Amino acid sequence: MELLKLNQKSAFTPTTIPLPSSKSESNRVLIIDALTEGQNTIENLAEARDTQTMIRLLQTNPPVYDVLDAGTTMRFLTAYAAVTNQNKVMTGTARMCQRPIGILVDALREIGAEIHYMNVEGYPPLAVHGLSEQTKSAVKIRGDVSSQYISAMLMIAPILPKGLEIELEGKVGSRTYIEMTLELMAKFGINYTWEKNTIKVENQAYQPTQFMVESDWSGASYWFSLLACSDSGQLFLKGLKENSLQGDSKVVEIMSKLGVKSSFQKDGVLLEKIPVEGLEEFDFTDCPDLAQTVAVTCAIIGQNAKFTGLESLRIKETDRIYALQQ
Repeated sequence: MELLKLNQKSAFTPTTIPLPSSKSESNRVLIIDALTEGQNTIENLAEARDTQTMIRLLQTNPPVYDVLDAGTTMRFLTAYAAVTNQNKVMTGTARMCQRPIGILVDALREIGAEIHYMNVEGYPPLAVHGLSEQTKSAVKIRGDVSSQYISAMLMIAPILPKGLEIELEGKVGSRTYIEMTLELMAKFGINYTWEKNTIKVENQAYQPTQFMVESDWSGASYWFSLLACSDSGQLFLKGLKENSLQGDSKVVEIMSKLGVKSSFQKDGVLLEKIPVEGLEEFDFTDCPDLAQTVAVTCAIIGQNAKFTGLESLRIKETDRIYALQQ
């Protein structure tokens, strides 16, 4: 197979790619902003439909939160509606109503929230009737299903009268997304501790902050893939940070094995095509959203590789493991 050749003016003028903003960061800071009653200055919010849906629902505050197919929006707004003592119906597309939410609902009920399923137990649609009194200050949540449940509970923890202690049970998947949530909370003044499998957040107030959302590493991964599948070339990706909060920044490590060198600069990262070293095995537990891109890249350039840590892909907007097999 003849690989692509990227056009470029010269070796010193790589093509510059403006990237979309991070949906993961955007949706988290929107919840934090709502919990501080909009006192923050948030810049560079994502234009993705999930984020725009979150913005619309928070601004218009309808009695029914129809999140369409947005997983983070469903999980985060369910916890938000409960902790702010609102009556809301949570629903979405047919596929959204097939995606489990029982682990989050059980944790919210355990601390005092009143939530009822409107159809199938453990799945949307559901009716939230607020949280009038916190009954417990400690919960246990499985760590191997979806980090979004954990992030949803963490973001509401500071405004709970008794704070919250979360014990993560079993293997912790998508750990970097939990770390992102905690680091974003810290940027808005929240203190926390994470010792072994226990995260503790005391009752405290979010502090009004000015925050700039980083460019999206998930979106950047496709440009890494394009260069990996090319014979030669350079690309400059704007707005990415070397010390990123996003787990998908792992693409730098992965693609270094598949023929892409990354050099960080002040306002982004320069990608250069290099010889393929080979990726024998990689654990995607902390960056599952990269698996599809890397799988297709390996197929195109003829690399055999073993992928692990893909459990959460089955409960995404589609069964991504099945999609890859097709």
